[in-house]
Amino acid sequence: MVCNCFANHGRNCIEIVPIFSNLTQEEMLEIAAITREKTFDKGEMVYKAGDKGEKLYVIHTGKVKVSRFTESGKEQVLRVLGPGEFMGELSLFSPEPMQDYGEAIERTNMCIIDGHKLKELMEKYPSITFKIMEELSKRLVKAEDLIENINHYSVEKRLSQALLELADEDGFINLEMSKKDLASNIGMSQETLSRKLSAFQELGIIDLKGHRKIIILNKKALEEIN
Repeated sequence: MVCNCFANHGRNCIEIVPIFSNLTQEEMLEIAAITREKTFDKGEMVYKAGDKGEKLYVIHTGKVKVSRFTESGKEQVLRVLGPGEFMGELSLFSPEPMQDYGEAIERTNMCIIDGHKLKELMEKYPSITFKIMEELSKRLVKAEDLIENINHYSVEKRLSQALLELADEDGFINLEMSKKDLASNIGMSQETLSRKLSAFQELGIIDLKGHRKIIILNKKALEEIN
């Protein structure tokens, strides 16, 4: 069915996705015609490793955590995605099953685009392909940076970098993921994260406000952590 999910100011979920930003209204209607809408409750799996892909998942409202699990069951959070972002793009280029897990971390409304038909439109509108490849390149760079950080930087340095990246211009952080997921994303245990955050607070570098809010009090000190 045609996706009828509309965001603020009347924009539907197709229009808020950067990979479709260069399309005309008529071309976007072609995308909408191969799109269906689905809502996932908090904690519900959007897809899991081993599933057959061939779909592009576009987030309209809510947030989704993308992660992988080691053989021992340890989770590695790869990214947290929000409105206008997408996942499942690798399955458009490879017949291999999904390699990661997508889990809604809050109630999430999605537009799911049929991969086979989307590939036909990608041939018709090459700009879509280039935009997807651009996003893949960005994610590859982030993955390589994460590997480098885990291998070469201390837990304090990794945490300080994460806090600086998450903060707005006023130094306020409102975590979009749990501290457990944040710890996994930067390659440390939740217990280590809690200890280091408490240590930063005792040093007057940050102020912890509840479970999800952090205020950076001394940006320079964070930047100088090795």
